[in-house]
Amino acid sequence: MHREHHHWHSPALGRSMELLWYGHWGRPVLAFPTSHGSVRQNEDFGLIDGLRDKIEGGEIQVCCVDTVDQESWYNKGAHPGWRAQRHDQYDRYLVTEMIPFIRGKAQRDDVITYGASFGAYHAANVAFRHPELISRVIVFSGVFEIHQFLDGYWDETCYFHSPTAYIYHWNDEWVGRARRMGIVVATGEHDHIVQKTRDFAGLLRSKGLPVHEEIWPGVFGHDWPFWREHLRRFVP
Repeated sequence: MHREHHHWHSPALGRSMELLWYGHWGRPVLAFPTSHGSVRQNEDFGLIDGLRDKIEGGEIQVCCVDTVDQESWYNKGAHPGWRAQRHDQYDRYLVTEMIPFIRGKAQRDDVITYGASFGAYHAANVAFRHPELISRVIVFSGVFEIHQFLDGYWDETCYFHSPTAYIYHWNDEWVGRARRMGIVVATGEHDHIVQKTRDFAGLLRSKGLPVHEEIWPGVFGHDWPFWREHLRRFVP
């Protein structure tokens, strides 16, 4: 399987960022790690190998990115307002550096975002904040609000990076912009946060968005074997 390692100094973040690229051609998938995960996590836990036939067959290309979670939401040593600002810089990195790189390298603009657990937050947030850049969002076992990281703090930046908050207040224009995306929201029936999946899917439906919701029966779902099994069903 073709694999490339790239890195550059990000103007948005003021630091070096890495990515791993798999495949030569096909629809691009922007894949996030889970919380505390590195750019190599999706490969290390077998997710990439589970897509090997689709990558080698030219159906998809996968771009695994790094995050700055330890500098933003998980940075308990920083003021919550700074945590939100740092994540806002990460969003700028994705939009002004990462997604243009993916579109240019893949020579197509039908980008899919994918994430599980806290990676689902990243995949959803960038997709719903910038629906004109994303054609499908696939999120497994996710949490879609960030109050738990804010110690009671709240400001405008926090609001605009908490999907359950800003989507709730969307007007018809924003709904129309997002309606062109395919949306997959799923987890297992016995996931400890399954209700958050149900609630998020319900919020999207309440806005008239076409969401495909799955609650996998009889299983936990919040773990790598389930994510490997089901992701391949939704790409390309």
